[in-house]
Amino acid sequence: MPLSQDRKGELIAATPLFDGVDGDGLARIAGRAIEVEYPAGGVIARQGEIGTGFFIIVAGTVRVVRAGETIARLGPGDFVGELSVLDQGPRVAQVVADEPTVCLALASWDLEAVIAEQPRVALAILRGLAGRLRELTESHHH
Repeated sequence: MPLSQDRKGELIAATPLFDGVDGDGLARIAGRAIEVEYPAGGVIARQGEIGTGFFIIVAGTVRVVRAGETIARLGPGDFVGELSVLDQGPRVAQVVADEPTVCLALASWDLEAVIAEQPRVALAILRGLAGRLRELTESHHH
């Protein structure tokens, strides 16, 4: 059964990347997000391709694979694909569904439109990316 607009909004609100985004911003994101299902083994994003989508995992688990090595496992509330969407560069890793997985997908042009309408969305994304960068930086120094 497809997710309702309200349920999409709840799932987006629960994603740490969007902490600090107000109800109107969340509703705008939910209005542009589409539900996509992947079977076990389905490729959500391919390393090296230019990304046109950003994904929030709603159900299931995924593996993030770089150069054949699994570098992360992610689940509901996690997000992938943001770097390629933001900088329009190639994807830095492949993302594969470990089991049947449901994502909310947001096309790059839709994300840009939401950011233009809702600057708090841009700030939330920057904070989310900074957090990931901090984790990587700190894990390499210890």
